[in-house]
Amino acid sequence: MHASPSAQAAATRPQPSERPLHECYDTALLDLDGVVYAGGEALPHAVDSLAAARESGVRLAYVTNNAARTPQTVAAHLTELGVAAGPEEIVTSAQAVARLVAEQLPEGARVLAVGAEGLRVALEERGLTVVESADEEPAAVAQGYGGPGMQWGRLVEAALAVQRGVPWFASNTDLTIPSGRGIAPGNGSAVEVVRLATRWMRHPPEPQVAGKPLPPMHRESIIRTGARRPLVVGDRLDTDIEGAHAGRVDSLLVLTGVTDAAALLAAGPVHRPTYVARDLRGLLEPHPAVSGDAGTGFTCGGWSAHAEASRLRLEGEGAPADGLRALCAAAWSAAGDATCRLDADEPLARLGL
Repeated sequence: MHASPSAQAAATRPQPSERPLHECYDTALLDLDGVVYAGGEALPHAVDSLAAARESGVRLAYVTNNAARTPQTVAAHLTELGVAAGPEEIVTSAQAVARLVAEQLPEGARVLAVGAEGLRVALEERGLTVVESADEEPAAVAQGYGGPGMQWGRLVEAALAVQRGVPWFASNTDLTIPSGRGIAPGNGSAVEVVRLATRWMRHPPEPQVAGKPLPPMHRESIIRTGARRPLVVGDRLDTDIEGAHAGRVDSLLVLTGVTDAAALLAAGPVHRPTYVARDLRGLLEPHPAVSGDAGTGFTCGGWSAHAEASRLRLEGEGAPADGLRALCAAAWSAAGDATCRLDADEPLARLGL
């Protein structure tokens, strides 16, 4: 069994699936950074899990808020890592924001692109003319992740154009992005620079944002993949999982990127995934049911979890993922429509998470 979107929206525990997840959905919409790779290197179990899923017949599509690279470059990188992928299987926030801009401007309109090649190519594919300066009379500003080499002068051009009243678009507003050396500033941090530089205005502008978790990115994914029953697979609660809720589709959170187990336990309703796994092997596995209630405690596998006045307790033994599922049920049920603030250090340390 799998969860319905309505059940997911009110989730107080991870949902069960008697069949492996890849057999329950026609398309897996996978995030990249923190799910498939980090710092350009494949994450453990990612390559083998994706190969097995592809061989089973489920369609794989890679949906990323990173607007820096073109789909061709992303597909080539995945192929180098051992993940077979073509450009048509890549969906980027650059494509989503380019569609958003093109729907509001005439063909050939000038757009000041503040970002990397992926953003410029996506805008040009929509028939828009890319310019480099606020003095070239752009009809809009489109801002996307520019990578570590982004020059400060690009943000200056964006701020100047926005101050002149030019419509402002952003591929996404992720404040951070995983890297091989740790968590680095993302496009949202660059967007904040422009926002701070324009907050003195009488009516400070706000960008129209395309990327996850907002609807334009989900729409772009569905348009490009034709998915009828998609499963969102991601590592971030505030983009991947929230985006799945906004699109009313099921989701799988993997703990290989930004979100750790403690953040998962504290998740509010729109940040609670349908399924939980340590890594992409969770895409190939059935997911056990969590049974019980707040009075008797929640059990999964060999574990039992309880919410007390100020902390979560965990008893038993078994697979760490099952213990985490039981803890999620205890935490989410105790929190209701809020976030859980109970101390979970001891049980998570016991699970090694």
